[in-house]
Amino acid sequence: MITGQAPLTAPRSAPQPAVTAGSHRRLLDQGAGTLPHDDPALVGLLDAEVRFQQENLAMVAYASLAHPSVLAAAGSALSNVTAEGYPGARYHPGAHVFDEVERLAAQRATALFGARHANVQPHSCSSANLSVLFALMRPGDTLLGLDLDAGGHLTHGAPASVTGRYFRAVHYGLGPDGRIDLDEVAALARRHRPKVIVAGASAYPRTWDYGAFRAVADEAGAWLLADISHVAGLVAAGLHPNPVDIAHVTTTSTYKQLGGPRGGLILLGAAAEEATGAHGSGPLAERMRRGVFPRTQGTPNAAAIAAKARALGLAAGPRFTTLARRIRTDARVLADALVARGHRLVSGGTDNHMVLLDLSAGGVSGADTERALETCGILANRNCVPGDTRPPLVTSGLRLGTNILAQRGLGPAEMDTCAELVDTVVRGLGAGGGRDRLDPALAARVRATVRDLCDRFPVPQYPAAP
Repeated sequence: MITGQAPLTAPRSAPQPAVTAGSHRRLLDQGAGTLPHDDPALVGLLDAEVRFQQENLAMVAYASLAHPSVLAAAGSALSNVTAEGYPGARYHPGAHVFDEVERLAAQRATALFGARHANVQPHSCSSANLSVLFALMRPGDTLLGLDLDAGGHLTHGAPASVTGRYFRAVHYGLGPDGRIDLDEVAALARRHRPKVIVAGASAYPRTWDYGAFRAVADEAGAWLLADISHVAGLVAAGLHPNPVDIAHVTTTSTYKQLGGPRGGLILLGAAAEEATGAHGSGPLAERMRRGVFPRTQGTPNAAAIAAKARALGLAAGPRFTTLARRIRTDARVLADALVARGHRLVSGGTDNHMVLLDLSAGGVSGADTERALETCGILANRNCVPGDTRPPLVTSGLRLGTNILAQRGLGPAEMDTCAELVDTVVRGLGAGGGRDRLDPALAARVRATVRDLCDRFPVPQYPAAP
């Protein structure tokens, strides 16, 4: 362990300041009050973004809405703090308040996910993954992850990523049923003896069997990294298996499903104090610390860590569990409604928040569908599907998600309407030859329904669009 560094979770309690209407709030009020006068061009754009989020239906899997208090924490005076290192062992003076904020965020992360250690400094889950991989692997070592076309992430060894260039990347895929082929995973692990196996995805709508992956990793002598970036909210709510005590390391983002700021976490469970040996020494938790700082990051974003602390606190409450249940139920109803309209889904349905529409049989591309939907006020993103013959900028799939729909209060009763809107646009594109141009009358009808849904289900606690 590095001399002088406090444990990640710092068991001692942080001092609790008196609750007042104090300086932080006055500072935010002052900034909000002067910005329109001092920089009307910028504030006009910020106002436009709030209106856009209120007036458009975000059916995306890659984001969630941050509570106003999370946004306030992210805009705090902690943005002025530069403090490399960890609580109790900084390389800059004046970080004693930030030390307590970081400890609070780590304590909340470990409590929420049942972890023993948490590193809250990664700027994103991609940063977290890079930190973990460069802590556990050397250039040229073998990395086994889900193929990009099958739903994997760039940082899981894709050729376009540094992980696919520095490491020897091998990929597993999906079986004919659109689910992870564990026999293939085991066979590839035996053949290639990877240093790290990644159980995680950017676009996989089914449940992960982390225990089966750990068995494969143990047989191959590999580390198991579980990337739960997309399902972290469901994991926290107990609606998806929790890998923290099964995998050696777990990573996640804080914005995709946790309603937090842009950022990532590294979580360690039962393996936290495991001796690592090989080309690194010390407990796994210590290697993760060094993997983030100084190996892959410098100064942490102190204000973002405060916002993480606030979001993690909200995610620990009963309202978040209710929200997570709605997210999952909405996705299942949406998937069933699309199947009932004749659409093909990757794996035939969903277990989480994500619905993957396979457009390859209909002649329309994911990119054209994405653009056409956006002109109607619906956000969804193009996505590769297994065996995709189109390039990543075009794709043959569309990824839908229910995180924000559920946050706005849309429930199962509204999912049929949402499916009807997507179906109308996809069929309209097909009738028009597959380009992203819709019949103006059809587009107007879809936009009118979107406006009605957005009016009935405004973004909670955000100001109404004028």
